[in-house]
Amino acid sequence: MNTVDIIVAKRDGKKLTEKQIAYMVEGYTRGDIPDYQMSSFLMAICLKGMEREETVALTRIMKNSGDVVDLSAIDGIKVDKHSTGGVGDKTTLIVSPLAAAWGVPVAKMSGRGLGFTGGTVDKLESIPGYQTTIPEEKFFRLVNENGIALIGQTASIAPADKKIYALRDVTGTVENLSLITSSIMSKKLASGSDGILLDVKCGRGAFMKTEEDAVALAEMMVEIGCADGKDTRAVITDMDQPLGCAVGNSLEVREAIDVLKGNGPEDITRLSVILAGLMIHMGGKANSAKEGVEKAQQALDDGRGLEKMKEFVAGQGGDPAVVDEPERLALSEKQLEIKAAADGYVSGLDAMLIGQASQETGAGREKKEDDIDHGAGILLKHKIGDAVSKGDCLCILYGKDEKKLQAAAKRAEKAFTITKEETQPRKLIHQVIGGEIE
Repeated sequence: MNTVDIIVAKRDGKKLTEKQIAYMVEGYTRGDIPDYQMSSFLMAICLKGMEREETVALTRIMKNSGDVVDLSAIDGIKVDKHSTGGVGDKTTLIVSPLAAAWGVPVAKMSGRGLGFTGGTVDKLESIPGYQTTIPEEKFFRLVNENGIALIGQTASIAPADKKIYALRDVTGTVENLSLITSSIMSKKLASGSDGILLDVKCGRGAFMKTEEDAVALAEMMVEIGCADGKDTRAVITDMDQPLGCAVGNSLEVREAIDVLKGNGPEDITRLSVILAGLMIHMGGKANSAKEGVEKAQQALDDGRGLEKMKEFVAGQGGDPAVVDEPERLALSEKQLEIKAAADGYVSGLDAMLIGQASQETGAGREKKEDDIDHGAGILLKHKIGDAVSKGDCLCILYGKDEKKLQAAAKRAEKAFTITKEETQPRKLIHQVIGGEIE
């Protein structure tokens, strides 16, 4: 087989065999194929696309490029939840304990944030003492004992995707449905859960800007997951404005705790209960998704979700006192307020600009090697539909570096649109693929 011949075949729009795809992926992962040839191959895919069989093959090859985790030592139906990335999306910290409270084992491996979207591992590491890296035996034991453990994804999971994604990120080849699908699903299928619930975001603060694109991505991922023997479902949710009011690491953990205490923002609370309800149904602990949602709400109302959060935090070395007293979670010492310039209603709140501003405060990273400030971020005081008066605080920015904070403030200010006319927020949950919630 010849690398150039395969590149030319895809450039000319031809369908590749699984052997040809494997030759490219495995050769690049080993280091036999250089960056410039793989970049050309990826660009050819972006321009000419891949058929369903090619996408399935690419996913399978990347899944099998490293370890495929065997979770059979954990009792019960294991269900994983994955978000395609958003601003202020801390649902994993809420959904997982709510599902675990009903006996659904949650053995979750999460990633770090890059760019303007946050990572669950970064959020968890804002909890003093919390260990995101633990031995496999302990991981299994914690899930069997507490019903839940949340750790960082190991380097041995889909290493081909890790190397290829790093190249896509710097060569303008991220935006392709087949490449996105194979990247997400190779990792999810290798992580070993029996069920996969996908939260596919659409809007300004999401990778998929339109509902149509989000549905296309979700349908492809659900099809691939089901073909691999996994109960796979997807929820299409809105990301035109940030989810909840907190954007940043400590800030988002604080808000997740508030939600579990019944005091959180309505949007993040509602979405978390629905996602947890679907997990409870997929985990065999409810006869329907509707019953699962009712049970998730019950676990929220009676405090079992909050207690489960204490258990998993303590189990992984974290200070469980932060769950009772979230103010123990550090915030950066410098603060800056953005105030409304006129009376009116918030008619727009650009999630991407808020995410970028939060990144500038120090809460996010541009490169994987960058350090982050766990106490940095943005706390929104008003969202779409809210009435405001001139001088009202729209949001508070936290950070350590005054110059970075000032730059972030300029960006955050542009995120708000205030008009005389009242505006209703977009629908939060657009549709469910592979199941119903009503």
